[in-house]
Amino acid sequence: MNHPGHHHLCLTDFETPQRLKELVLSVEQIKGVTPIFKALADETRVKIIYVMLLKPDLCVCDIAQISDLTISAASHHLRLLKTMGLARSRKEGKLVRYSIHDEHVKIILEKALDHINHLPKF
Repeated sequence: MNHPGHHHLCLTDFETPQRLKELVLSVEQIKGVTPIFKALADETRVKIIYVMLLKPDLCVCDIAQISDLTISAASHHLRLLKTMGLARSRKEGKLVRYSIHDEHVKIILEKALDHINHLPKF
């Protein structure tokens, strides 16, 4: 039954929306997660992360060659991935070697691949 001035609720339990609203991610959490997905929305960066999963501690030259990028482009993407907390670097003499930041990055990519593999093919 519709009542004037009342919002139409699809849920039968009138307490559920309020309880769920209290469980929704905070603004800070959303602002922390969103940049990760923005960084992963780029095909080149996903490819670079996958390369680093296959072989950690590669230099920018190797990553560029494997990913079919210029050194400048690879460096740009690696810098962004580091800023987003998805990659890390370490110096080895004059070389800088890059790896995924931690196991979480591996899990994010693996779960995304699992997800697309179970979707129906169109």
